[in-house]
Amino acid sequence: MTTQTLDTIAEAVDQAVARLDFDRLHREYWEQNEFLVIPQFLDRAMVEEWLVPQAQGVKGDLNRNYIPGHKKGGSVSYYTVMEKAPRFLDLYRSQVFIEFLSRLSHAKLRLCPDNDPHSCALYYYTEPGDHIGFHYDTSYYKGSRYTILMGLVDQSTHCKLVCELFKDDPVRPSKRLELITQPGDMVIFNGDKLWHAVTPLGPNEERIALTMEYVTNPDMGTFKRLYSNLKDSFAYFGLRAVFKRALSLPRR
Repeated sequence: MTTQTLDTIAEAVDQAVARLDFDRLHREYWEQNEFLVIPQFLDRAMVEEWLVPQAQGVKGDLNRNYIPGHKKGGSVSYYTVMEKAPRFLDLYRSQVFIEFLSRLSHAKLRLCPDNDPHSCALYYYTEPGDHIGFHYDTSYYKGSRYTILMGLVDQSTHCKLVCELFKDDPVRPSKRLELITQPGDMVIFNGDKLWHAVTPLGPNEERIALTMEYVTNPDMGTFKRLYSNLKDSFAYFGLRAVFKRALSLPRR
């Protein structure tokens, strides 16, 4: 597949899903406690030509944050992606892609509400020491939340996605994986089941990743929404970005 033969990201996504060996991926996903890696889901050359420039183009909008002992890095929210990097939404909102994820997870997945800044967001590791400590992508929704991570830029030998499979399983021993997410590589997991982190960036290195979130139930209680917004404000996107946009956008 080349950029010359495709007109849109949506078309590329349709073709990418069509050529997957679904039975094999489905088996791997469930054998690994709802975790899956798909190398080169999208062609690297296409990602670097169509998507990376949009990610680089919104660097001026990123919010940098530092939580001692846990997190250091930059983030660009769904709100900025909608306004200034809309090509990512062709992947996030693809019905073919959502149907594939739903079949894989045995759940009817839906887009997050438009007032969720994590819905489709960009995460930047651009300064030495940028990292995030071990955590689950805990769902504050009334249903489950699934995370899809795709590599965009990975010019690093130090900054890796570290995953501990089966940490929540009282029977199976945990399994540790260290992944370099090259442009177009995709990682899919149930947010409440994967214990994961990103190791510190080295000097003169850069890593940029896209994350997309899908839910089984888009409802969230008032208290949990407030807690989620506060967490997103301090750990990711900034108070002004989260609360100004969260209050102004209607729910989908």
